Amino acid sequence: MLEKKNPSESLIVSTDQVMINDLNNYNTLFGGVLMKKLDNNATLSARRHSRVKECVTASTDSIDFLYPIHQKDSVCVESFVSYTGNKSMEIFCKVIAEDMITGERRMAATAFLTFVALDENKNPMKVPDIEPVTEEEKFLYESGKERADMRRNRRKHSKELTEIIGLEKPWEKGWK
Repeated sequence: MLEKKNPSESLIVSTDQVMINDLNNYNTLFGGVLMKKLDNNATLSARRHSRVKECVTASTDSIDFLYPIHQKDSVCVESFVSYTGNKSMEIFCKVIAEDMITGERRMAATAFLTFVALDENKNPMKVPDIEPVTEEEKFLYESGKERADMRRNRRKHSKELTEIIGLEKPWEKGWK
């Protein structure tokens, strides 16, 4: 049996400055740039928790953009394992923007991603469960089963959808 781990053992914190090429036409951070940062952080949290060479993103469950991030801000991404299934890990990410001039900090985004740890044969493997300690960790853990159920339902729906959507090239459909 695998030993339970505290979510803090999988904590990854990374902070970057916002560069001009990271900005969209509204002079705020591109959502896709932030999504890449989230996936990178979450991957490291998953690997740190499972202590394996490879973890793959099974799903990006949600990203809630709460406040825009500007060029004058730093962007800090914190991630940790918030819930585990048998072979999957839910990673919670929070994004804190800090105005580097005033020091004001604000929660810019939150996200949940799901990862699977792979063994040396690239097969999904069992991961340690977690034992939450802080109020934040307990809240995320206690609500984790509900999010896992929603993921399962969404995945089932996606599989059903793939059975009816077409793969033909749009220009060959005969649309007029």
